[in-house]
Amino acid sequence: MATRPVFVPDTSLNKFVIEEEISFKWFPGYSLTQKQKSIESLHRAALAQGIAPVLEISSKSSDSLGVHLSAFNLKLTHPDGIRISVESAYQGSKVFSNGGPFKDFFSLSGREIKKDKRLYNSGELIAFQFGAERWPLQPLTAFYDWLYLIALVQNPDLSKPLLKFSAFSDIAFNPKKSFSCQARSAALFVSLTRLNQIETAVRSKDDFLKVLRPFEYQVSNQVSEAVQEELFGEYAKPKKPSKKRKRRLTTKSTTLPSS
Repeated sequence: MATRPVFVPDTSLNKFVIEEEISFKWFPGYSLTQKQKSIESLHRAALAQGIAPVLEISSKSSDSLGVHLSAFNLKLTHPDGIRISVESAYQGSKVFSNGGPFKDFFSLSGREIKKDKRLYNSGELIAFQFGAERWPLQPLTAFYDWLYLIALVQNPDLSKPLLKFSAFSDIAFNPKKSFSCQARSAALFVSLTRLNQIETAVRSKDDFLKVLRPFEYQVSNQVSEAVQEELFGEYAKPKKPSKKRKRRLTTKSTTLPSS
């Protein structure tokens, strides 16, 4: 069994998104088939709790809409006029104590960015810089949410169908390892749209924070290691070989052909 959140749009309480923890049968494995089995299991468990329909937003989604809405695929227009993915915009806007923002990330894919050592050896993450606006690290998910909302507003053919769903999931998102989540951002978009606040929210940093200020928004007085690494959804820092695997790599000998 595993537990993952589904994100439910809400406008009746002092929050925009309700995070419902759902327990379900997990299907281990990295193949698309196994991931989709886990997604289906999660959605069945959500249905049993009265939450349906749920849209999986990730590259593993069985719904093409969910795949297009993955932060690796969903694009926005940067203030410089270039079209880039939400993921590239997010990573390329990071400002570290010893470097950044690395604007060349804007032209790279998520996999290419993942391999770039600057993302891991440039010191502490201290802010985000997007065009002329500088964003602090807190509220924790604010900058990522804002980027994702801008992309949705700029792609109405993809964002309008979101209004027919009751909740959203991202099978790779683990709240113990990260904070930003595309499924939460999608739920936030639905709530803001229903409140006729979406256009105001995406105008600027100040407008966005002003709209959300009366509501409970994810604010923390601590920035954990998870925020520093910012392992959002499908994006993760390359894993080091386990000690057992590393031992095998160092002890395995190579037999040369005899001359």
